[in-house]
Amino acid sequence: MRMKSPAQLVAESGADREGHGLKRTMGLFQLVSFGIGAIVGTGIFVGLSDSVSEAGPAVVVSFALAAITCVFTAFSFAELGSAMPVSGSSYSFAYATLGERVAFLTGWCLLLEYGISVSAVAVGWGQYLNELLGSLIGHQLPAALSNPPGQGGVVNVPAVVVMLLAALLLVRGIRESARATAAMAVVKLAVLVVFCAVAFTAYQSDNLSPFAPDGLAGITSGASLAFFSYIGFDAITTAGEEVKNPRRNIPLAIMICIGAVTLLYCTVALAAIGAMSADDVADKPAALSLIVDRVTGSAVGGGVVAFGAVVAIASVVLAVMYGQTRILMSMSRDGLVPQVFQKVSPRTSTPVANTWIVALVFAVPAAVVPLDVVMNLTTIGTLAVMAVANVAVIALRRRHPDTRASFRVPLFPVSPVLGVLFCLYLMWGTGPTTWIQFAVFLIAGVLVYALYGRRNSRLARGAVTDVDSANAAAEPEREPQNA
Repeated sequence: MRMKSPAQLVAESGADREGHGLKRTMGLFQLVSFGIGAIVGTGIFVGLSDSVSEAGPAVVVSFALAAITCVFTAFSFAELGSAMPVSGSSYSFAYATLGERVAFLTGWCLLLEYGISVSAVAVGWGQYLNELLGSLIGHQLPAALSNPPGQGGVVNVPAVVVMLLAALLLVRGIRESARATAAMAVVKLAVLVVFCAVAFTAYQSDNLSPFAPDGLAGITSGASLAFFSYIGFDAITTAGEEVKNPRRNIPLAIMICIGAVTLLYCTVALAAIGAMSADDVADKPAALSLIVDRVTGSAVGGGVVAFGAVVAIASVVLAVMYGQTRILMSMSRDGLVPQVFQKVSPRTSTPVANTWIVALVFAVPAAVVPLDVVMNLTTIGTLAVMAVANVAVIALRRRHPDTRASFRVPLFPVSPVLGVLFCLYLMWGTGPTTWIQFAVFLIAGVLVYALYGRRNSRLARGAVTDVDSANAAAEPEREPQNA
């Protein structure tokens, strides 16, 4: 139950100034672009067909159900992010409200949300890269080099390549990464809008019948898979130390991203099912390109969608890898993981070693693990983290009522409680096999904490900095009268 106060986290990270060599270069537009860059990618371009196979035409409802879960949780992240604008996201929030052990396991689960999900995203990149190559030059990479084992391949080379390219861009500097993410976000949104415009020209209402062939169970399973499409919005909070005016911009960016992405996803899903029957869409790789090819009768349209998907998925790899490195940096500051993860290059103001370690370690599952296995495990880990965030905001109000926050969760405490319940509901929909895998993963995390984290914790060793001492003696900040 060792804890850090919210004020201590802010003081240690320099979140109201410049923290640990990181520079504040991201404005609201760059932050929203970063959020969209972290969200829109494999989930909609590749995972849509998997959700359709479970829910049928009711996949639109599945996306809406997943969005409702995200909205409740987004409220909690917005308040936590404005109260504690630090790089650690859910890990730091749990450390300040629920204690070190819960914080470590939250950080451990974030390895699934960020580390493993970036592997899953990279796997999907190879599918659309092949589609694009086929449209441009009439040739594709051999299946053995573009698919993982179990899906007709030996090693997924494109997945490894996109991760290494993302790492190379990240170590150059956050300004360059933010600009690239913003440009890629504009491209992929434009491509999805074009897809909807083309698909709706072939819309047939008969394709929506039967609407929910497997009933509520199918919709729930589809929502659990569709939830993967929303993973990444909380990555906005990992940029807390590199955002201008973070207490205002973090909650605002979260709300903008969730609203825009939900509207986009439901529209894309409706357009896709309206243009081609659910049976034809289900389990098809590069489904959006296939739909455009059939509607237009030409491979050119599908090539445009494939290009958008290649850009979109690359931007997700970039944004999510960024989030993972910042979380490991925060855990390293607290002594729970090795110190190499917190070292920042004075030349680029980026954690260079941290970034390359993440890229190389998670390139392995990207190269050899099938996408569906990675997606399910990522989803349940992310839902667990989001449940913790909802509990954390309740604990924050009870234990630190004077903490300054520019955003407050509406309908408190009903909203975070509903967030927890929706998360548990979607976790149940992932199935028993995924639960067993997740349980094994958590047991491994408990062992790592017991053998390393617990003994090397800065709080356990009594390692207190001058900033900590000054902060401990200071009065807690109070909410402004006009807030």
